Amino acid sequence: MKRIAIQGQVGSFHDIAAHEYFKGEQIQLICCPTFEKTFQAVNEDPTVIAIAAIENTIAGSLLHNYELLRDSGTTVVGEHKLHITHCICCLPEDDWNTITEVHSHPVALMQTRHYLEKHPELRIVEGEDTAGSAKMIAEGKHRGWAAICHAEAARLYGLKVLEDGIEDNKHNFTRFLVCSAQQKADLLRPITEVNKSSIVFSLPHEEGSLSAVLAILSFYKINLTKIQSLPIIGREWEYLFYVDVTYNNLPRYRQAVDAIIPLTRDLKILGEYRGS
Repeated sequence: MKRIAIQGQVGSFHDIAAHEYFKGEQIQLICCPTFEKTFQAVNEDPTVIAIAAIENTIAGSLLHNYELLRDSGTTVVGEHKLHITHCICCLPEDDWNTITEVHSHPVALMQTRHYLEKHPELRIVEGEDTAGSAKMIAEGKHRGWAAICHAEAARLYGLKVLEDGIEDNKHNFTRFLVCSAQQKADLLRPITEVNKSSIVFSLPHEEGSLSAVLAILSFYKINLTKIQSLPIIGREWEYLFYVDVTYNNLPRYRQAVDAIIPLTRDLKILGEYRGS
């Protein structure tokens, strides 16, 4: 059985992503209130695996999770892309004519903004988790409250779905990273199957420093799929660059990394894994 640390409650999108990624396997969830606690669970017990959202096609990158990943010392061993759908749900005895407020995570509220604009009578309340909002309403028997969450979470907590598929954009996907302790990485992903890597580095504050790195990656036919910059606290106008690359030749990728190391500072491979 695999023990999986997630941010959020049972029925959350992290829960769904975990079960989809480890489909057919027995897993035990460790539900954490924050992403900090999720990565901490791996550091406290190397047998634990963490799953953390890293970017969404609408909301963009979860910048803080990049920092947590880099500082945690964990290794990315996989990724999973999940189609995000939302429903609005309430207690079975409630209905549209009794609902006065709606609870959910701020991102879910943002992703259903146009739908909620059609219901200006509803008071919007931000919560820590989509499934957690559903659980709170169900366990507290809060009449007149609704939650926005996945329909599976509504079913799990015995709530009535008023309407499903209320997300503003139907092409809404979240990318999750699967992270483990470094010493467990090879057990979770055979190195011969990897075709994607996540790397972070800084650069000297010199003209053309980034373009030189990108030119080398291009020369070795390494495909750059994402680049995200974050400022380095305490070092004005200097940045960390988080880069995702894909490749079909592992030795050539390794040569490319060796070639860019002299041009970078503090380069760290966050993970080598099979892209989804």
